[in-house]
Amino acid sequence: MTLPHSPGSAGEPQASQTVQVHRLEHKQEEEQREERQHSLHMGSSVQRRTYRSSEEQQQFSSEDYALAAALALTASSELSWEAKLRRQTTTVELEERGQRRIGFGNDLERMEIAFLRTQRLLRQRRDWKALRRRTEEKVREGKELIELCSGRGPWFWIPLRSHAVWEHTTVLLTCTVQGSPPFQVTWYKNDIRIDPRLFPAGKYRITNNYGLLTLEIRRCTVEDSATYTVLVKNSYGQASSFAKVLIRTYLGKDAGFDSEIFKRSMFGPSAEFTSVLKPIFAQEKEPFSLTCLFSDDVLEAEQRIQWFRDGRLLRSSTRRQILYADRQASVKVSCAYKEDEGLYTIRVSSPFGPQEQSAYVFIRDAAAEKPGAPGSPLNVRCLNVHRDCLTLTWVPPSDTRGSTITGYSIEMCQGDSEEWVPCLKAPGGTCRCPIQGLVEGQSYRFRVRAITKAGTSLPSKASEAVVMGDYDADQNKTEIPFDLGSKITISKNDFEAPTNVHASEIREAYAVLSWEEPHPRGRAPLTYTLEKSIIGSGTWEAINTETPIKSPRFALLDLEKGKSYVFRVRALNQYGMSDPSEPSEPVALKGKPATLPPPAQVQAFRNTQTSVSLTWEPVDGGSELLGYYIYSREAGASEWQTVNNKPIQDTKFTVPGLRTGKEYDFCIRSVSEAGVGESSAATQPVRVKQALATPSAPYDFALLNCGKNEMVIGWKPPKRRGGGKILGYFVDQHDSEESDWHAINHQPIPSRVCKVTNLHEGHFYEFRARAMNWAGIGELSAPSSLFECKEWTMPEPGPPYDVRVSEVQASSVMLQWEPPLYIGAGPVTGYRISFQEKGSEEWKAVTPDVTSGTHLRVSDLQPGNQYMFRVQAMNSAGLGQPSLATDPVLLEDKPDAQEIEVGVDDEGQIYLAFEAPEAPDFPEFQWSKDYKGPPDPQRVEVEDEINKSKVILKEPDLQDLGIYSVVVPDADEDTSASHTLTEEELNRLKKLSHEIRNPVIKLISGWNVDILEQGEVRLWLEVEKLSPAAELHLIFNEKEIFSSPNRKINFDREKGLVEVIIQQLSEDDKGSYTAQLQDGKAKNQITLALVDDDFDKLLRKADAKRRDWKRKQGPYFQEPLTWKVTEDCQVLLTCKVTNTKKETRFQWLFQKKEAPRGQYNPQTGDGSLSIEGFSKDDQGVYRAVVSDERGEDDTILDLTGEALDAVLTELGRIGALSATPLKIQGTEEGIRLFSKVKYYNVDYMKTAWFHKDKRLESGDRVRAGTTLDEIWLHILDPKDSDKGKYTLEITAGKEVRQLSADLSGQAFDDALAEHQRLKALAVIEKNRAKVVRGLPDVATIMEDKTLCLTCVISGDPSPEISWLKNDQPVSFFDRYHMEVKGTEVTVTIDKVTSEDSGRYGIFVKNKYGSETGQVTISVFKHGEEPKELKKK
Repeated sequence: MTLPHSPGSAGEPQASQTVQVHRLEHKQEEEQREERQHSLHMGSSVQRRTYRSSEEQQQFSSEDYALAAALALTASSELSWEAKLRRQTTTVELEERGQRRIGFGNDLERMEIAFLRTQRLLRQRRDWKALRRRTEEKVREGKELIELCSGRGPWFWIPLRSHAVWEHTTVLLTCTVQGSPPFQVTWYKNDIRIDPRLFPAGKYRITNNYGLLTLEIRRCTVEDSATYTVLVKNSYGQASSFAKVLIRTYLGKDAGFDSEIFKRSMFGPSAEFTSVLKPIFAQEKEPFSLTCLFSDDVLEAEQRIQWFRDGRLLRSSTRRQILYADRQASVKVSCAYKEDEGLYTIRVSSPFGPQEQSAYVFIRDAAAEKPGAPGSPLNVRCLNVHRDCLTLTWVPPSDTRGSTITGYSIEMCQGDSEEWVPCLKAPGGTCRCPIQGLVEGQSYRFRVRAITKAGTSLPSKASEAVVMGDYDADQNKTEIPFDLGSKITISKNDFEAPTNVHASEIREAYAVLSWEEPHPRGRAPLTYTLEKSIIGSGTWEAINTETPIKSPRFALLDLEKGKSYVFRVRALNQYGMSDPSEPSEPVALKGKPATLPPPAQVQAFRNTQTSVSLTWEPVDGGSELLGYYIYSREAGASEWQTVNNKPIQDTKFTVPGLRTGKEYDFCIRSVSEAGVGESSAATQPVRVKQALATPSAPYDFALLNCGKNEMVIGWKPPKRRGGGKILGYFVDQHDSEESDWHAINHQPIPSRVCKVTNLHEGHFYEFRARAMNWAGIGELSAPSSLFECKEWTMPEPGPPYDVRVSEVQASSVMLQWEPPLYIGAGPVTGYRISFQEKGSEEWKAVTPDVTSGTHLRVSDLQPGNQYMFRVQAMNSAGLGQPSLATDPVLLEDKPDAQEIEVGVDDEGQIYLAFEAPEAPDFPEFQWSKDYKGPPDPQRVEVEDEINKSKVILKEPDLQDLGIYSVVVPDADEDTSASHTLTEEELNRLKKLSHEIRNPVIKLISGWNVDILEQGEVRLWLEVEKLSPAAELHLIFNEKEIFSSPNRKINFDREKGLVEVIIQQLSEDDKGSYTAQLQDGKAKNQITLALVDDDFDKLLRKADAKRRDWKRKQGPYFQEPLTWKVTEDCQVLLTCKVTNTKKETRFQWLFQKKEAPRGQYNPQTGDGSLSIEGFSKDDQGVYRAVVSDERGEDDTILDLTGEALDAVLTELGRIGALSATPLKIQGTEEGIRLFSKVKYYNVDYMKTAWFHKDKRLESGDRVRAGTTLDEIWLHILDPKDSDKGKYTLEITAGKEVRQLSADLSGQAFDDALAEHQRLKALAVIEKNRAKVVRGLPDVATIMEDKTLCLTCVISGDPSPEISWLKNDQPVSFFDRYHMEVKGTEVTVTIDKVTSEDSGRYGIFVKNKYGSETGQVTISVFKHGEEPKELKKK
């Protein structure tokens, strides 16, 4: 009974079949996809052959493959929802198709599988048929080829192949040629036929072995590099093949087709560096440049030449120019900053690979505005830029000039204004500071200054300009792609509270609060408000800001240390304010950030002659580490010098610019934002010298002599000695008939000449060598040329050897050489020296005649040129073989070239010393005298020190004169010098040697005698500085004396001062004083004699000084009495008193009598006495006295004798100078010329008058005279002959003064008119009636007496006379009588009464005038007293 199947059980086998169908379809899809992907690789020669025959593969064209590639790309790029929908539809269809297939059962599936298997087999069969058909075609073509070759022209079955081989190896060129009949073969080198007979035996070997052609080139040299061609021809035609052969030398170049020679032959010449970049030490704010020269022009220089700084490519800018012109590439910086410091590299691309050179540029700090101020910071950068805030960072300076940085001053500049304004002051413990309150959309630049107690640094380089903006705006949008290339942008427009409030940065002085913007944030612009709360307070406080906060970041600068805060944020826009955010985690300020520790394991190593390499362990500072600062100092110095001003990122550095031979210490400090850390431990002192290395290879081998079975060879030393002495050489030999090299010696040969024995006559040998120093065995040299072992029999001498060049100067060199080992037919009679200028092929003789010696100084060469030299020996047979030419020598004066020092040492030995700081360790100094070998050891002694050698003359005399030269043979560069010791110099040195061996303490100042303030006498002398062990013995009158109360002896060895102070000089101190000094071997003796007049004068001066000191204990005259003549011709006596007080008295005395005219000013202490009209009556002794209870002092001035003459002479001089210009005056007698003077003295002043340069003497018409204030000349009765120039000459001592006046013209007319007028007035005055004399003013008389009044009158004609009483005429009657007798008029009044009292007058009158004389008469009675007596 068969049970019906359930729906579930019936479907199980169908499900497995469906799965298999799906797998098959999936496999087909995978195959199709693979085919589409392989269609993309159209350049490949490998094609997938699955399910296809070769014919089917060849049916597709390039267009088909391109179309398939496009379809594959289209299929792979379908990412839209439509492509997904089509993919889902296809899947559903496949599932439905599978379900339909299930309905047919397993027969259909088996049929499909069988069909596919059959199809695959058919395709394989078709591929086999195609392969068989191609094989048959090749066999047929081969048969045709054999038929054609039986009679045709030659053709190359296998052509020649290019080769690149090492020098001195063998090259075998081969090719295969077919042709019939047999062909003729010819070989060519650079189109020149090769004839083996024209070359050395065995050089070329040509063979033809049944069409296999070979050319063997043996012992290849660089000259064998060429293009080789083989030409074959027969009666049917000809064919050729060529190949390039490149011979590689031992110069470190690549071999084969990558070698330099091959590339030059293929691509042309390549530019090489002809100069070396050297370190640059520039200063901040100053320009610097790096320049590199090339051997040839660099094509496409802008693309091929690149400059780098610390690995970063440099471009031209406003401050930096990258130039190339005339084979010279340079980078020029117009204004250097410390950011420009670093390793500069120039890279030039070429067919041979890039070529590079590097040099470090150091930027020193510019001079500070204030001494002691620190260097400027560097690397100012702007981080975390938002709408209104950013974070500024910088690197601290390396040199703070010994002061600690207390802070940083930040300056800001908006846009391109170049107007810098102070922005903020940051604390000194950090190099990071937030900047807030900036304007969105505005551009800013910043710079920083470092501040110490000593001052403020120069500003740093400005930061790159930054524009404030919202750089997080893209995060507020979400883009959803759809369809083909379309997208939907969704903005976060809702408005919620900020989230994730936290402290993103916490420092010692501030904390930076950050938060995330609301999600969504809304479309309107947002600002934020902050609130803070102290932990435990329970209250929230709003944080006030000067400007709105627009960025989700804010720096809190006013937090208190030691307190913890929490913060929350609210968002605000035009529609309102959000709820507060969740509070932040507690925030508290940190302590002062600690600087990073110094690196450990700082080690210094020798590098070059001027540099030292440093290495150290890195500091684990993470992102805080900004780099390292390096400091150096000479060993023994205390102050560290900054090496770099820009932090170094690496843990190794080479310090250049050091002094060769000096020892240096180094230390390193870590740099972080917290500042510059502590210094590492100083390295061990390292001497600046070339680091030890193995030497380079010897070169230029030469055959010096040859016998039947032996040879003597020589060579040049290595160009690089490796910083050490060459200890010897290892030499190998090679027989050209053998394949192996054999060592000649197993112990190093100390010289560069080697004798090789046990050779085979007629064989060719080559040699090579290695040099050895303390570092080891150096490079292997290139093999020498082939030397034939054949005994020399030529009559000429062999080549000289070891030609050395030394003492290179701008226009001369010194040549030395060794004589030839083979002298030929006779002895060597001389040498011919030749030179060749670089670039020329002509050898020129240095001198027309031969040189007899083995040295020659070549002079008169062109400075700056390069020369090579060679030497030939001459004998009776002629000139011999030339020596090896020297290397090119550049003629120039080296600024740091060392010279031989000649002097006398502390022991009095005459020496010649030479110091070579650049010499290798333990150098050998080769001294020579007159270039004939070492100096005679019987006469000299040689002492060698580190980098220094000294030749000491044992018993110097004329035999030691000559030229002394020295050479350091193991130095890489020429290290040599010479000195000519002349007789004059030797005598000078011998004199100095005698002084040193018999030293005398140098006397600076002999015995000196000074009188001190209190009258003490100081005897002293001065010598050079003495040692503490110096001794003094003071001898007085042949007896040693020591310090006593009256005589103190001082000996200052440091100053070299010996002094004796005698408190009170007396007769007991008269005699001789001798100071005997001894300091080690040096001695001296100095004597002072105080006797006779010298002692007496000293004694008087000392007593006077002592008295003067005592005088000055009270008031005393600071300035003694002196006289001077004032401009008013007054004699002024002055003095000055000091040390006075109120009680001090001052008194002037003249001739021991008090002079009341003297003046004294107690405030200033000045005393003065003025004498007007000084004359001989004023001569005498003047004295000023000052006194009080402390004592008395006076000063005396004796104005007599010579002193009086001096005063009067000076008065005359001043008086002569005071003379006024001559004036002309008309008088009644004539014309008067006069000059006013302030003083005139007939005895000390002389006058002379000249008329028309003729001296005038007093006579009838001319009178001359003087008064105390006037000098005059009176011309009586002037006439026209008196006209002319009048000169007054005043002589006072040596002073002569002349005054002139011109009495002519109007001046003469005016004076004559005045004279005539006054003369007329004088006549009138003379003849006028007048009362001459006689009448008194008052007359008294007693009554009853007779009054008689008499007077004298004059006048012509005689005047009329009348008397008046009380202005009334007097009548003469009774008692009144008048009597006239000539000119005498008498009036008599008899018996006068009281009525007669009154005023009486006589009135006289004539035609010329009148005059009245008056008298008052008083009459008194008997017994009365006259009124006049009563008044008295």
